Amino acid sequence: MKIKEITLVAVFAAVMGAMGLVPPITLSFTPVPITLQTLGVLLSGGILGARLGAMSQLVFLCMVAVGMPLLSGGRGGGLSVFAGPSVGYILSWPITAWCIGYLLSHFRTMKLQYVLWINLTVGILLIYLVGTPIQAYMMDIPVLKAVNLSLVFIPGDVIKAIFASVLVYRLRKHPALSHFAQKANTGFQSKKAL
Repeated sequence: MKIKEITLVAVFAAVMGAMGLVPPITLSFTPVPITLQTLGVLLSGGILGARLGAMSQLVFLCMVAVGMPLLSGGRGGGLSVFAGPSVGYILSWPITAWCIGYLLSHFRTMKLQYVLWINLTVGILLIYLVGTPIQAYMMDIPVLKAVNLSLVFIPGDVIKAIFASVLVYRLRKHPALSHFAQKANTGFQSKKAL
């Protein structure tokens, strides 16, 4: 890895930590809070691409695992975080960042509607597909009940996906990141040609 790539991975891990400073919105009927950190997942995959976006999320999760209280509201820190009802959502972050970056790398021209479509269908949906069954298992409730509990998160996640899409679209066109975004896109395309 080059120094610029290492720096960007560290910056996005720090962005996730900074988003963790925003207090969560806790709900009385579910132990999984509404957080801003899903926005960071969508941004890291969209801006850094598949490999670096997933790496930034893995670095963040490693920092949480060693005890840094970086989850929303300063919550967590240590391995006990990975034994709670929200563990599925948290573990889905690197997978989601990778999938978003990978799919966006296949578009020749970047359009806002492509980014929005990927963030809504793959980004948010994948977090729910991984997180909801694990939440049901950890809470010892039926999956359908966990799905019903998760419905309250959808409006906020749609807003975060729209906001992330606009940011990704604009930042990928910015001169400081446009060369990097093009390199992330051509990396997968050149591998396919081999």
